[in-house]
Amino acid sequence: MQFGIFDQNDRGPYPLSEQYEKRLALIEFYDRAGFRTYHMSEHHSTPLNLAPSPSIFLSAITQRTRRIRLGALVYVLPAHHPLRLAEEVCMLDHLSGGRVEVGIGRGASPHELDYFGVDSESAQAMYVEAYTVMMQALTKDEVNFAGKHYTYNNVPIDLKPVQLPHPPLWYAVPVPEGAAWPAQNRINIVCGGPIPRVREIADRYRAEWVAAGNAPEQLPLLGINRFVVCADTDHEAMNLGRRAWPAFFKSFMKLWNIHGTQPRYARIPEDFETVVKHGGGIVGSPGTIGEQVSRMANEAGANYFISQFSFGDLTQEEVLHSAGIFAREVLPLARERVAQAV
Repeated sequence: MQFGIFDQNDRGPYPLSEQYEKRLALIEFYDRAGFRTYHMSEHHSTPLNLAPSPSIFLSAITQRTRRIRLGALVYVLPAHHPLRLAEEVCMLDHLSGGRVEVGIGRGASPHELDYFGVDSESAQAMYVEAYTVMMQALTKDEVNFAGKHYTYNNVPIDLKPVQLPHPPLWYAVPVPEGAAWPAQNRINIVCGGPIPRVREIADRYRAEWVAAGNAPEQLPLLGINRFVVCADTDHEAMNLGRRAWPAFFKSFMKLWNIHGTQPRYARIPEDFETVVKHGGGIVGSPGTIGEQVSRMANEAGANYFISQFSFGDLTQEEVLHSAGIFAREVLPLARERVAQAV
């Protein structure tokens, strides 16, 4: 089991410049504490993400950290020029000393794509073509591609990443049948949703991985993403989550409410108690958090647990205290297992 961070960078209790600085300081803590990777989302025209350009924010992180890996989860490929995105990935990989990980996806919100002039009905086809172009640019000296949305002839490529042939890839999988392609292409995955569905996805991934001729012990990371609030008591942790959730829910739902629609896959409850009850979040004191995380990861069949500590109106001090408890109580268990294996 390894442990990472997911961050929407949604609207919090601070002015924007202060939020950026506090978030960078928080990521410095994640780096010192020993979390594996900092993953950030990409969203546009919404308070759900006030750092809508992953590459810009990640470039700042590269200069403030030394060990933690980092990347977008995911880059919304239809919203990017694939050649330029490949160049940005290469730059980030060099700026970070080879610590970049690249999440790829078509985007969860059709409204955000529509604002960018991208037909949401064409997003899947654009995503597939953009992924092909980007991978050519990362791994070859020349790009040649002819598709419906992108066409390139003899484009010279001079930038290459530190990590060859390319940085590790990530893909968000909402349903079990979606696990086949990433397993066949050695791509790490992350899952949200109910625990039984995550288990189905993880089992399908393992089956596809072995069917492709890969060794079970070389399995990529199968991540489960959950909201996490730690405090000195279970009661205090629940109260913090209950207080912070309405602000996050308002940001999450803003565009859907404007357009009178609902998310297709990533639906979330309106109250934090239901989030926790259905396994979408974990609250705990130092005495209970480790057992809860271990039980949930085992039930889900995951080997990578991704915590979202910062959301809604949680203050910097509250998030640092929460993440600090997690780091003290949970991260040493992973290090002990590694030491025993060696």
